Amino acid sequence: MGEQELPEVLFERRGQLGLITLNRPKAVNALTLGMVSAMLEQLTAWADEDAVATVLVRGAGDRGLCAGGDIVAIYQDMIKEEGRAPDFWSAEYRLNSLIAGYPKPYVAFMDGLVLGGGVGISAHGSVRVVTERTRMGMPETTIGFVPDVGGTLLLSRAPGETGTHAALTGAHLTGADALFLGLADHFVPSGSLPALAEALESSTADAAVGRFAQQPPASVLEGHRDWIDAAYAGDDAEEIVRRLRAAGGDAAAAADTIESKSPTAVKVALASLRRVRGLSLEDALDQEYRVGLRFLAGRDFREGIRAQVVEKDRNPRWQPATLAEVGEADVEAYFASLGERELGLGGVVAGAKTFSQPKETDHV
Repeated sequence: MGEQELPEVLFERRGQLGLITLNRPKAVNALTLGMVSAMLEQLTAWADEDAVATVLVRGAGDRGLCAGGDIVAIYQDMIKEEGRAPDFWSAEYRLNSLIAGYPKPYVAFMDGLVLGGGVGISAHGSVRVVTERTRMGMPETTIGFVPDVGGTLLLSRAPGETGTHAALTGAHLTGADALFLGLADHFVPSGSLPALAEALESSTADAAVGRFAQQPPASVLEGHRDWIDAAYAGDDAEEIVRRLRAAGGDAAAAADTIESKSPTAVKVALASLRRVRGLSLEDALDQEYRVGLRFLAGRDFREGIRAQVVEKDRNPRWQPATLAEVGEADVEAYFASLGERELGLGGVVAGAKTFSQPKETDHV
């Protein structure tokens, strides 16, 4: 039976374990609206099911847990002007909130690629497991967008300015880096994950993970903490790039990376991280939704997906083309109220029965 004939997400009960398997291996399990809606429904049901003690989410195939939201579908939606992307984000962000407040251990196997939306369905969990194969990141500035799924809040809480560095450069992070940033809890060799999953069927999450967790290797990002903290301080993206370039070496390489991204996305991402400090996850998701809808209406998000994923010429033509051309008023406009279109998660108790379930559909 081929991949297209199977559900995009599978749910099983194995002993006391509720098992979620993202099942689009050819797309590195990229999320669709149907997948997040199904997860919302099943997780809500399992929350009240006494026989389910622990939930585990993992990805099918050997490439990773999840490469994020299905951005090709979002691109097609923008081209056709069907307006379905906001429905996807609304459901996805509600899922992120539910996971963050889940009343039972929520274990995520963050093996292989864990990007964008994949971070949202894992890093908000209570038991986050990385491996030597983990390649994690929020690479949204590469496609003319900004970190979302609560990623701005997660990265704002990282030690010093390391989260700012991760957000602006979109760098891929190792499992050790994810642990240092506070995006993960345990390091388990990838070869031990099947045995750990089996142990979760009858043991508590703490006991099972304790049997297989090992000391992680050193975090490269942690070793760069001094120049990262010095360069990324403040709210001025152009000054950050100047400091990085003056520092030379790896810092100068980071400056080159940032200057290759969408200037608008870089400045809005920086402002997002600064504004989100001290907010609840729900308020952060509301802000990300606000910003996301503004990017949908702009040019760089569509151009970034075209260049990186659709036509793959790797030559996006950003407008404006430089950081200096993106003014303060331009950035502020991304955070203005949406009025009646606001997501309105702020103040919602995660996991509460008052969550409105989005309509079922197969794709964004």
